Amino acid sequence: MAELVAVSNAQEIIQDNLDYTLFSWSKQKGLAPIAVKHAEGVYLYDYDDKRYIDFSSGLINVNIGHGNQRVTAAVVKQMQEVSYVTPGCVTQARGELGKKLAEITPGNLQKTLFTVCGASAIENAIKLARLYTGRHKIITRYRAFHGASYGAMTAGGDPRKLALDSQQVPNIVHVEDPYCYRCPFGKEITTCNRECVSHVERVIEFEGPENVAAILMEGESGSSGCIKYPPDYLQKIRAICDKHGILLIADEVMSGFGRTGKWFACDLHGVVPDMIATAKGITAGYLPLGALIVSDTIAAHFNENVLWLGLTYSAHPVACAAGVEVLKIYEDEHLIENAAAMGVYIEARIEEMKEQHPCIGDFRNTGLLGCIELVKNRTTKEPMAPFNAKPEEMAIMNKVAGKLKQLGMYAFVRWNYVFIAPPLSITKEQVEEGLAMIDEALSIADEYVI
Repeated sequence: MAELVAVSNAQEIIQDNLDYTLFSWSKQKGLAPIAVKHAEGVYLYDYDDKRYIDFSSGLINVNIGHGNQRVTAAVVKQMQEVSYVTPGCVTQARGELGKKLAEITPGNLQKTLFTVCGASAIENAIKLARLYTGRHKIITRYRAFHGASYGAMTAGGDPRKLALDSQQVPNIVHVEDPYCYRCPFGKEITTCNRECVSHVERVIEFEGPENVAAILMEGESGSSGCIKYPPDYLQKIRAICDKHGILLIADEVMSGFGRTGKWFACDLHGVVPDMIATAKGITAGYLPLGALIVSDTIAAHFNENVLWLGLTYSAHPVACAAGVEVLKIYEDEHLIENAAAMGVYIEARIEEMKEQHPCIGDFRNTGLLGCIELVKNRTTKEPMAPFNAKPEEMAIMNKVAGKLKQLGMYAFVRWNYVFIAPPLSITKEQVEEGLAMIDEALSIADEYVI
């Protein structure tokens, strides 16, 4: 009887969600979502008590793993004291979180404007760059995602924006990506002259450097395919910015807070940006919070000039309290070090899997931010599904994704990419559990290799 009640409850929960809520990036008919009853560590559990290993950390944000009650306790304590104050007031949590961010960010990034998410951090970064420089153009990459609000969506090159492209924000200029596996300039990384960098400088010359307020780059590529920068790429972009008085904005929404094995991905590249826009890992997804962290030089400008930015929920005390505790958890549980170690382990294991799976064309990974790119032919690099694939072009990858779900994995599969981005708390045994599922699912794709 108890099992029948559980099934009934699950069906009712799913139906209520389907009947009364809208789902992102999807046709609303034919969806089959997982009804999550509870979650702990790297696992999700549905109402049938089926366990799913979360190999994408939610949307690559639940960095500390699910169900950490230290965050619950910190949030409850804050709510017992005060749940909301206007951004003109201050709380202990706001100051404590801002101070900690100043400690862990590189260089002279010292002050933070708290936002509600990654997109709002990007929106405010763009506005602040224009306010500070008096210039208007923003240069970004085609294969990047910066958020789903109008400005952030325009800044990204993700094709999900195309349905609304007629109303895109003006003065965003896109450049080609340093996509070494599929170099747009037909070069090899060992012999190229960094045409991907000279291309950016040429675009700046065409647009007029005196018009360019900022270059916006992901700290490390995420949902666009974990495209790895050449080792000196960001350093050369930083030099271009310095040459022309252009600000460098690092989008660390996905790559920040230990995801790459460092606090921030720009640390890996030895680059200090003028601003970091971030979110996701700042609270590990436990509550919505974003942050725009700026240099002391930029902050000083607004000592005598009005900062024309603001949000109702800026520095929300409960979200800040969650952030303070999450940052302590990263350190107390040595999660950043674990991300680096597990990343090295996964890279070695995928190299072994390449011998068994001819469908693996490339694996790009930094810490616990990686993806397998599946191809029909390693020589021609024909993708298992093309960029911005139509539904009928996703048949093979849908089979792969379906198999992963059946086996008990919650995974992010997009176009011809299978992402590997589990919580930073994952153990070697749990990595093996997940890779065994991927190993079985890739056998499906192997059948289509030519």
